[in-house]
Amino acid sequence: MAAALDRKVLEAAATWYVQLHAAAPAERERETQAWHAWLNENSAHAQAWARVEKLQRQLGVLPQELALPTLAGVRARRRTLVKLLGLLLTAGAAGWGALMLEPLPARLAQYRTVKGERRHLQLTDGSQLELNTHSAVDIDFNVNVRQIRLHYGEILIQTASDFARRPFIVHTAEGSVRALGTRFVVRSEADHTQVQVLEHAVELRPAQDNGQVLRLEAGQQAGFDRHHLGTPTALPVGVDAWTQGMLMAIDWRLGDLLNEVARYRVGVVQCSPAVADLRLSGTFRLDDSNTFLENLAASLPVRVRFLSRYWVRVEAA
Repeated sequence: MAAALDRKVLEAAATWYVQLHAAAPAERERETQAWHAWLNENSAHAQAWARVEKLQRQLGVLPQELALPTLAGVRARRRTLVKLLGLLLTAGAAGWGALMLEPLPARLAQYRTVKGERRHLQLTDGSQLELNTHSAVDIDFNVNVRQIRLHYGEILIQTASDFARRPFIVHTAEGSVRALGTRFVVRSEADHTQVQVLEHAVELRPAQDNGQVLRLEAGQQAGFDRHHLGTPTALPVGVDAWTQGMLMAIDWRLGDLLNEVARYRVGVVQCSPAVADLRLSGTFRLDDSNTFLENLAASLPVRVRFLSRYWVRVEAA
């Protein structure tokens, strides 16, 4: 029944969802009354709204920063509406499970890359943003602050000086990174954020900070989760090589190297525990992982099995 809902009805439901979340306090009562009137007009409206609520329950509530004018404004609310409508139209009975693999805020992000894709953005203040493979961000520049929300993945930022002296902050699920006139990398995955500073300095704060602040200087890196800050260590060589489409490894474990290659390759890359601790150094092209995999046997005592186009296993020779 829900799958047969008219597109215009679903579009109206999505519009009401975004409007209710974006309404200013003074307008909220009037908007709510109008929404109730629409909802009670006929059963199709109620069915469409039920689908919106199901999407909410299964994928998480749309966060305020994606809908409220403080981040988005009219244009961003329109983008959110279009994306939400797309989810409502495509998420039939067989699609809900697939949608649950990626949280709703990330699916509605302003900028995203898929596996193997990289993207360059010039921000309105002159800052430069590089998105690595499989990453999603929202950008919020207003009169008080410059903010980027990294939902997942990896970004490199070169901040520009700002005449209004607005702070520049990157938010992840684990906390925040405040730039201090700098060039730095932020990577968020598996409940952990890793920050690498290439120029100047940054300040790290976990989400449950309790006053914790860690200043990282150029040439340092550190990780953190929602509660704890890690210990600074020296940057490895080539941490920004991915911006040039390269991966630089100096005495890496084979298992770690294959995990990194898998981030850029559609499908599965498996490494047998028997060879995972072998060491390897080299520079590899991210856009040509097949050549890297095919040449592994020339450098190490391994066999590379292409079980299919999208499934590769590396094991002992």
